[in-house]
Amino acid sequence: MRIGVITFPGSLDDADAARAVRIAGGEPVALWHGDADLKAVDAVVLPGGFSYGDYLRCGAIARFAPVMSKLVDAANGGLPVLGICNGFQVLCESHLLPGALTRNDHLHFICRDQALVIQDTTSAWTNSYSQGQEIVVPLKNGEGCFVADERTLDELEAEGRVIARYIGQNPNGSRREIAGIRNARGNVVGLMPHPEHAVDLLTGPTLDGLGFFTSVLTSVVNA
Repeated sequence: MRIGVITFPGSLDDADAARAVRIAGGEPVALWHGDADLKAVDAVVLPGGFSYGDYLRCGAIARFAPVMSKLVDAANGGLPVLGICNGFQVLCESHLLPGALTRNDHLHFICRDQALVIQDTTSAWTNSYSQGQEIVVPLKNGEGCFVADERTLDELEAEGRVIARYIGQNPNGSRREIAGIRNARGNVVGLMPHPEHAVDLLTGPTLDGLGFFTSVLTSVVNA
């Protein structure tokens, strides 16, 4: 399975995401922000980092990159898309996901291993997990506070679109401890923590992040 990984100016975790795809058994395909071409991939990962230096707002410039014009159409057509950290911010700015990511409530950058509970296993990126499963993956962000109006939050809850929540102390002030969400169709997922850093015990705290990448391979096969 060919899984595209987009590189924007300022991307930091594109190589890590590609490595995670490879470990999961997929073929990573490099996608460049300036090319309006998805290279016929089966799914796409938007990695973490500081796209375009996080000017204006995180992800606000990246949404206008040529590759995003193709990605938005493809995602609306059902292509599986995962946005991690900065990628989550880009998906919100592109209106593929609701809400926004703002400054951490304590106004400090945070970097630590973070416990999560998986709450939805129906998405293209979480079907390898069991509902209620607790995992530990790294978290590193300065603008990781997920916010939305109460109506949107209630809709996400009612429709089962919260895919993961923080366990323990809320690390960034996210509303309702939300760490990740999906769209209504379940093909687009945004996650603030970094599963790509938890796929190899040599470099990560656990192997708990690997399920996000094996999930999409299963989804593509069963599509």
